[in-house]
Amino acid sequence: DVQLVESGGDSVQAGGSLRVSCSSSGYSYSSGCMGWFRQAPGKEREAVAVIDSDGSTTYADSVKGRFTISKDNAKNTLYLQMNSLKPEDTAMYYCAADYWVVAGRRLVVLEYNYWGQGTQVTVS
Repeated sequence: DVQLVESGGDSVQAGGSLRVSCSSSGYSYSSGCMGWFRQAPGKEREAVAVIDSDGSTTYADSVKGRFTISKDNAKNTLYLQMNSLKPEDTAMYYCAADYWVVAGRRLVVLEYNYWGQGTQVTVS
């Protein structure tokens, strides 16, 4: 079974930085596509950033230039470095993965079958 576990969520002040992590078991980080998604209360889950098996990355417009996604295949860990945080970044952040993500649909929530439980990020 694939298990994804997020950590590192916290409460920070606007303008601050935070790094969240996603560790996994049963999933090969050198394959497929992995990403970070978020969901604020009353809103739909949305993509934040994804990284493909070749290391190519895609970001939502709202976080470009502020967030950086990376992964360490040897440690089976996915990271999201968040800088210049804004109150509108407040959400539950989820790690997701899938071996078969259609090119051009990497930011689509429905493309991912494996999800973690989330880690809360609050910016005030």
